[in-house]
Amino acid sequence: RIMKAQALRDNSMTGYMASKKTFEINPKHAIVTELKSRVDKDKADKTAKDLVWLLFETALLSSGFTLEEPGSFASRIHRMIKLGLSIPVDDEAGDDEELPPPLEPEEGAEDSNMEEVD
Repeated sequence: RIMKAQALRDNSMTGYMASKKTFEINPKHAIVTELKSRVDKDKADKTAKDLVWLLFETALLSSGFTLEEPGSFASRIHRMIKLGLSIPVDDEAGDDEELPPPLEPEEGAEDSNMEEVD
C-alpha cells in the first residue's frame, strides 16, 4: 500500500513488492461442504455464488489485501443481510432512500452574475 502511494515510485519494482496470493481451503469444513452441495444441486444458484465470492473477498481483506471492486463486495453483503432478515432480495424498491425534492430556480436566476462554461 505504501509503495502504491509513492509519487516517484519505480514501476519495475512492483513485481518484487507484490505478494503472492494463495487461497487454501479445507474441503472438510462445514461451509465448504454446504457450498459444494448447493452448487451441485443448482449451478446457477446466485446465493451460493455470492457466498463463495464473499468467502474469497473476506479472506483477501483479513490477509491485508485490498479489493479491486469494493462496491460489488458491499452489494453482496447487503444481499446476504437481506436474506438473513428474510427481506425479499428482488425487492429493490426499498433500497432507494427518499430523495429531496428538486431545487426550484430562484427568482431572478436568469440575471445571475455566474459565468457560464461551454
